[in-house]
Amino acid sequence: MFAIDAHLDLSMNALEWNRDLRKPIAEINEREKGLTDKPDRAKGVVSFPELRKGNIGLVVGTQIARYVAPDNLLPGWHSPEQAWAQTQGQVAWYKAMEEAGDMVQINDLASLEKHIKLWHDDTSNDNKPIGYILSLEGADSIVTISHLERAYNYGLRAVGPAHYGPGRYAQGTDATGYMGSKGHELLKEMERLNIILDATHLCDDSFWEALDHFNGNVWASHNNCRALVNHNRQFSDEQIKELINRGAVIGGALDAWMMVPGWVRGKSNPKEMNCNLEVMIDHLDHICQIAGNTLHVGIGSDLDGAFGREQCPYDIETIADLQKLPALLTKRGYKETDIENMMHGNWLRFLRNAWK
Repeated sequence: MFAIDAHLDLSMNALEWNRDLRKPIAEINEREKGLTDKPDRAKGVVSFPELRKGNIGLVVGTQIARYVAPDNLLPGWHSPEQAWAQTQGQVAWYKAMEEAGDMVQINDLASLEKHIKLWHDDTSNDNKPIGYILSLEGADSIVTISHLERAYNYGLRAVGPAHYGPGRYAQGTDATGYMGSKGHELLKEMERLNIILDATHLCDDSFWEALDHFNGNVWASHNNCRALVNHNRQFSDEQIKELINRGAVIGGALDAWMMVPGWVRGKSNPKEMNCNLEVMIDHLDHICQIAGNTLHVGIGSDLDGAFGREQCPYDIETIADLQKLPALLTKRGYKETDIENMMHGNWLRFLRNAWK
């Protein structure tokens, strides 16, 4: 079944992890054997061949570059201008992949429909380009509000105002506090440009403030449920209800610490913690029960988002294993139409509405 993944850090993996994503995943992992600079070395699951194998023809691909003030201990850049430059390198990588024929940017309704038709009709082509919608995870790199239009002009179509910790425009995971006037300016310009607000990573204060001040299209690309894993990174039932009221789609994430309670980074094991794709369905089902339908959930895997097989469901060898979901959802009693909604239909409906 055709699938859409609403959150993949492709450019980060290419440029910071130095992975040639055009290669088979086994080759990428083999080349990383013996490297110890990151805990997920030689444990990656994402590559272009695996996306194609899994019939994942459309993804939301990120740019990401955090600014950190002198008192902020998180990794990041020491000026917004440096962060902007980092994101421009990431854009250059996406463009290089387009020139190589491996990717194609999807930025309006016409390009979306053309791409979906290609993946539906051309069943003989095993090397179809992977469509990507460009999203910015954390807005720290937007040096001035005028930079947002510059980003829109090269294809940016979604923005999450914050990532981890305090941000220049909003407060993120593990932080508290509000957006303030600069955040309101950002939201106003996003609304003018019809840029999607990604509510993922906003702390509770900034979440409610953002939804109060933004009248455009809202989604949550990769987020799970606080009722199942009690952490501020997750959405409370009240937040889920508000997103449903706004017509949002929420992408289920596959980072194990967000899936199962009690995960200890660097110590817990997916098998021992019983972390598998069924757990992802638990989170999706929780949202469906709140909504009373299957119209507000999708996939936003975040696979290889600074973690690999050591911290994702044990029944995923590569991202192609997302194709196990339809059978698992069928066992849960979901009908074919529901499963199509979850695998791709909800994201497509959202985009067609946002870009009409």
